[in-house]
Amino acid sequence: MLKDKKTYRILVIEDNTGDFTIVEDFLIEQFADPVIMRAINFKQVCEILSSDNNMYDVILLDLTLPDKSGQHLINEMLQLAPRYPIIILTGYTDIYFSIRSISSNISDYLLKDELTAAMLYKSIIYTIERNKNISEIKKSEKRYSDLFRLSPQPMWLYDPETYRFVQVNKAAIEHYGFSEKEFLNMTIFEIRPEEDIQTTKDVVINNKIKNEGTYVGRFSHCKKSGEIIEVEIYSTPIIISDKEFKSVIAIDITEKLLHEDKLIQAILKTQEDERYEIGGELHDNICQILAVSQMSLDKLSESLPSSKTVWFDKCRDCLSLALDEIRNLSHRMAPAFFNNTTVEEAFRKLFHSFNIDDRYKIILRFDDKVKEYPINVEIQLNLYRVLQEQLRNISKYAHAAIIEVDVFIIPEYLRMTVLDNGIGFTIDSAKEGIGLTNMKRRAELVGGKLEIESSPGNGCKIIVDIPLQQIK
Repeated sequence: MLKDKKTYRILVIEDNTGDFTIVEDFLIEQFADPVIMRAINFKQVCEILSSDNNMYDVILLDLTLPDKSGQHLINEMLQLAPRYPIIILTGYTDIYFSIRSISSNISDYLLKDELTAAMLYKSIIYTIERNKNISEIKKSEKRYSDLFRLSPQPMWLYDPETYRFVQVNKAAIEHYGFSEKEFLNMTIFEIRPEEDIQTTKDVVINNKIKNEGTYVGRFSHCKKSGEIIEVEIYSTPIIISDKEFKSVIAIDITEKLLHEDKLIQAILKTQEDERYEIGGELHDNICQILAVSQMSLDKLSESLPSSKTVWFDKCRDCLSLALDEIRNLSHRMAPAFFNNTTVEEAFRKLFHSFNIDDRYKIILRFDDKVKEYPINVEIQLNLYRVLQEQLRNISKYAHAAIIEVDVFIIPEYLRMTVLDNGIGFTIDSAKEGIGLTNMKRRAELVGGKLEIESSPGNGCKIIVDIPLQQIK
């Protein structure tokens, strides 16, 4: 029979010489080169294990020593040698005692009368490997625990069944302002602004149903002080003590978004300045040149023979059309919000230039309450650009006949809706479009939000909500 050639160090705690001899023979039968140490009482065990030079792969323990026995001996051994796996060898046949022993971290429980060399070998190998695996798991858990506790980013664990926090790290406590005790008495929804709670529940529940595991998303969170921050969430499942939890890292991106907003605002301002410059140049210079050309042409009318009047009239009509087109273009590029033009008047001028061929039936409704709020120029301009972009989308893709625009006041918000009766589309297919992204960005830059409602065959509705405190 082939013997196990790996060297194992085994401590046998047995006061009965006959029983020790049997165990020793079994070990020599299975292992090629075992290192066997014997202790005959608990005092000697303490002396052996207290030496730094004595390291063992496994301990074989008899439960009846001269100076200690039974459960008391087990308890003492577990305290004395916590890192060594222990296999009990005994003549006791009490099944309940064996169960209690195993449940108290004893690795195995073997009866001497039933013991064989093969049985002892299998138990030792299994116990050693199991102890290695447990040790690796503990090391892994410690690495995770250190990473969790020492991470500079807020982290927490929550129970996906109750949504309650079960662990939070120091960074989360410091960043959010809640104590550990306060966190552990809260659910993950309690750090969301009230208006976002239902949306957050929908996202979490949907992710749970799909069982997608790792989740990445952006949310608004509320600190204990009431401050609202924007965070990127990275969530992944983790198993602890056979139960699944969700591990979450929250990265505060509030400052990053503020810098991005300032950059975007600067870019948009540059674009608007260029548009105003070009629009002004078209209106004040090119239109003047065409107007002078038109007047000069009129002076020639008296000297033209009747046979040439047809060409004269055609030339004059083309000049008039060019003047109208340039005026419309200049108004679209530079809506005159700076000379007391209201947003309603700007919208009507936009519709006039957009619907020059009367292709659409356009309905514009302004709530009288809107006039009670002096909407600042920045809000007016962004609403105008959103409407302009959506009209462009309708013209290109919608195949619509009717366009309805409503501007009105709802509690705490100024709302603009743009509705068409076109062919509609699937929302997901439009999410990455530049036009929709630009519209959303413009709404967000003035503290608002933009939503889109559409489905194939049901037209499209754009909804822009801007908080009333932002519009003055």
